[in-house]
Parts: sequence; structure tokens; C-alpha cells
Amino acid sequence: MVDLHTHTFESDGTDAPAELIDKAAAAGLKTIAITDHDTFSAHEQAVPRAQELGIRLVRGVEISTKARNRNVHLLAYWFNGTAPAAFMSWLVEMQEYRRERNRRLAERLQRLGVAIELAEAEALGRTITGRVHFAKALIAKGYVKSIPEAFDRYIGEDAPGFVMMEDPKTPDAVRKVREYGGVPVLAHPIRLGMKDVDVEEAFIREQVEAGLLGLEVMHSDHDEVARARYEVLVQRYGLARSGGSDYHGAIKPKLFLGRGFEGNVNVPQEWVDTLASL
Repeated sequence: MVDLHTHTFESDGTDAPAELIDKAAAAGLKTIAITDHDTFSAHEQAVPRAQELGIRLVRGVEISTKARNRNVHLLAYWFNGTAPAAFMSWLVEMQEYRRERNRRLAERLQRLGVAIELAEAEALGRTITGRVHFAKALIAKGYVKSIPEAFDRYIGEDAPGFVMMEDPKTPDAVRKVREYGGVPVLAHPIRLGMKDVDVEEAFIREQVEAGLLGLEVMHSDHDEVARARYEVLVQRYGLARSGGSDYHGAIKPKLFLGRGFEGNVNVPQEWVDTLASL
């Protein structure tokens, strides 16, 4: 079994890196990628445990980008080495963009009468503080009872407290990953929310022209219809297939490592081999 999309508590998951590896072993995974948002910090922590348990640990990251006024997530992988220092420096810049968004998010919530300080959210995070940490702060202060409610009422994209991040343009991020030897893969394309399949295909084609190498065909949010559509697109544009659960730990209690929702994720090893050969 394989899972190429997972998160730890270094971004918006709840598991420690070594804990994630233990769970991967218990689930029967042979290959796993940690793809925390805009940081590699969990990777080195997980390496010793992965080696001990005989699990192949792929170096990955999920990059926040923007296109057509939408949030677009780009997965980047280094299957046969590490990302160079120049790319790591670029990620540090992304982290500062995120912190600036967090400052504005705290201010927006305060204007809405919600007494949340940036420091309170940051105290709940580690390397990366994101909206999930604001959600936890909202729960702790009694404004909401759950993370989904926090997003629905305050910080989701359609909620009054939402603040857009100043992310890099998606094609620019694709080119940046390629420049530094990584494999760029468009994450969970269903979340683009493009109901017109022709518009969705045109968007994916634009990223291919920028250097995109893979598409996340298998994801916990993809039903059979979506998978079939993305299967057509990978063949049409010569992309590699990728897939993963998008595991976050306790934040998504019904989503399981390597298996997604009710077993709707089952990534074959051949997909990893193809991606690693690019």
C-alpha cells in the first residue's frame, strides 16, 4: 500500500512525524510521503522511524498557490534526494506570506467581535500555523463546538472571517518546483470547484504547459466519476498518476491513512515508480 498525501502536526495534522510512521506500518503501508503545507520540517524527524520499520519515506510538500482567484494546492516530491537550499529559502518566503495572512485573519475576526489573538493560534501550531489552529482557538474559547463549525461560521472560504493568502501563481510554483528538480503534481483537482469540465480541463492544460508532471487522480474526495475524468486527462496530457488519502489525523476522524474514506483510496506501487522516474 502507498499514501503520497499525508500531514503531521508540523502543519495542520495532529500526529507527530514518528507517530504517523507507526500508523503507516500498522496500516500495512510500504511507501508514504509526508506533504505538510509549505514545510519539510517533519521529514527529518520521521526518517529514523521509517528506516527502522522498513518504510520508504518520500520527501514531499504541499504548496499553497493561487490561480483564477482560487486556492490551488500543488504537491511537490523529491523521490531520489532532497530539495536544494534555494527551494528551501523560497518555502521560507511562503511561510511569511502565511503568517501575514494569519495576522489579517486575526484582525478580521476581532472586527467580527471574536476575541482571538494571533499568538493564541500560533501557540496551537508548530512550524506552520494555519486556519485549523484558529479553529481550535475558537473551540477553546467557546465560539464553536467543532472544527467544521469554525470553518462554516468564521474562517471557511465562504465565511465572513476568511482572508485570502498572497500565494504565488500556480504556473510560477510549477516552474519553481521543476527548476529545483522536484516533481509537481496538482493536488485534489476536484477541490478547484470548476463545475464546467471544459474549464477544468483548460486549467489543467495551462499547468501542463508550465511543466506540471502529475495529477492526483486518487484522493479521498474523488468519487468514481471524478476518478474516471482525471484518468482521461492524465492519458490525454501525458501526466503521471498520483494519489493519497490527505490524512490529517484526529481532525478528519473518518479518513484513514492509506485508505481514505471507506476504502476509496488504494494507490498502486506502480504509480510511485513512474513518478520517481520523472
